[in-house]
Amino acid sequence: MKQKIKKLSSNYMDIVFVRSESFPWREKEGSEGQTGTFVEIDMENRGFFNWIAQKLFKRPRISHISLDKYGTKLWLALDGKATVNDVLLKMKNAFPEESEKMLNRVVQFLATLERTGFIKRS
Repeated sequence: MKQKIKKLSSNYMDIVFVRSESFPWREKEGSEGQTGTFVEIDMENRGFFNWIAQKLFKRPRISHISLDKYGTKLWLALDGKATVNDVLLKMKNAFPEESEKMLNRVVQFLATLERTGFIKRS
């Protein structure tokens, strides 16, 4: 099956993303099966349906989202100064064995983070 390739504008590579201040985060030491540090982001579960789930099913008010090694490296690279191209280079240097797939991985993850409001364009 042929993979669909999305064309990026050259302007996209010059975008600088910043982390949203609405989501507290921290670096944590790896636990069982994880080595090194990883980023954990807190997300408040708001809205009517989340309220019902919290009351009826004892769902937590705050979800803690742990990023994997790729997500952690990308998150830490988003310092408010680095362009998408800078982030891509940092990711390729950190994971040289994945360099061929890294552009797609970075673009998709940035799109997900932006769509969910974790990051925004500066």
